[in-house]
Amino acid sequence: MKQPGVSALLPESHVNARVTPKGALEVLSQFEVDKLLDSGQGGLYPLFRRCALAVLNSGTQIDDAKEIFERYRDFDIRIVRQPWGVKLEIRNAPASAFVDGEMIKGVKEHLFAVLRDVVYTSTEVVGRSNLDSQAGITDAVFCILRNARVLDFKGRPDTVVCWGGHSISREEYDYTKKVGYELGLRDLNICTGCGPGAMKGPMKGATIGHSKQRIRDGRYVGLTEPGIIAAEPPNPIVNHLVILPDIEKRLEAFVRLGHGILVFPGGVGTAEEILYLLGILLDPANASQPMPFVLTGPACSAPYFEQLHRFIGAVLGGDAQRRYEIIIDDPAAVARRMVAGLDAVRRSRRTAGDAYNFNWLLRIPADMQRPFEVTHASMASLALSMTQAVHERAVGLRRVFSGIVAGNVKDYGVRAIEEHGPFEIRGDASIMGPLDALLGAFVEQRRMKLTGDYRPCYRLVS
Repeated sequence: MKQPGVSALLPESHVNARVTPKGALEVLSQFEVDKLLDSGQGGLYPLFRRCALAVLNSGTQIDDAKEIFERYRDFDIRIVRQPWGVKLEIRNAPASAFVDGEMIKGVKEHLFAVLRDVVYTSTEVVGRSNLDSQAGITDAVFCILRNARVLDFKGRPDTVVCWGGHSISREEYDYTKKVGYELGLRDLNICTGCGPGAMKGPMKGATIGHSKQRIRDGRYVGLTEPGIIAAEPPNPIVNHLVILPDIEKRLEAFVRLGHGILVFPGGVGTAEEILYLLGILLDPANASQPMPFVLTGPACSAPYFEQLHRFIGAVLGGDAQRRYEIIIDDPAAVARRMVAGLDAVRRSRRTAGDAYNFNWLLRIPADMQRPFEVTHASMASLALSMTQAVHERAVGLRRVFSGIVAGNVKDYGVRAIEEHGPFEIRGDASIMGPLDALLGAFVEQRRMKLTGDYRPCYRLVS
């Protein structure tokens, strides 16, 4: 006997629906609607469709954007103007986004967050901000976050950014929940890359901690970008979703919005984030910037952090290693360290006259702000060398990991690898050796992809 609702859980089932926004949505101008409906060159519709499908596919165990887009190649979404705002007409959507014919409220919120950010970025940021200057890029990030209303705060630094992999073991995932629980008990909010694994666990734990403390306004902020959202769709706990235009602005949003950084076990994406932050903290201009930076995991992940620590020491030196601390298998100690670090952030911001909700004084090198276009040519031209200044090496290594992420899970990257073969990554043997060891460990520990056998999208050349 067929059970009610079972078909909605099947990946091949599809739903057609009309969806109204939860709450009020600003009325779109005719120009904005036209841009969304325009599927031609320069139009927003392809981008909007791609991000919307990713949001509706939340909860999937597929981290291959190409596979998701092919599975739902008949998916379509259109804007229908209403006197009070807009509706979305959806065809062939994943049935998992609905229950008893109604779209799940959290999914609906995320869907309209996509609409909000895609339209705002195109009409108010691109073409109006000076994205060729460092100050202009920072201002654009601020405006996107403000428009998404994630800059509200309680008057104190309380946002902990949690980085980590989407493909982690059950023991590692359970540990992220324990840490999140301890943070929630201390009235701290969580910001992650919004996906599964180490991005979901801290939020899930924090909800329990907040509930025990009767905290009703806990914030679970998810920051993503169009290239990664299909492989890492928003988890159901995210209550503030923001889509930044590219990975560089997403990374900048993390470090300016967050007050402390926690890193759980992960893969190349996590390594990219670590190198990004280290490149910033190694800049002498940021010497006085307090930024609690903790790497943590259960006892079984100690070898992972030891290898990562060795890699950082080999390619960036001891000064980079001193910018963070490693705490193994002690969630309460992690939370206490973060509380102490956030107190230091509060004192520093008050002394410097900087805002609590957005770190304006943090200097981010221009090379870390400019978008890196991942192609076979750009990857081959990185040419990593120990003769480079340490911050330049950090920039180059961050781009290496960014390219591997693209080749692993991003639609355009997967297609480029299928067509032209693996990326070639060149550099000194003193860098390639530690890099090869680290990447090999990621492959062996199945940290590259959620499912299936992994075929490297890169080839190292000394």
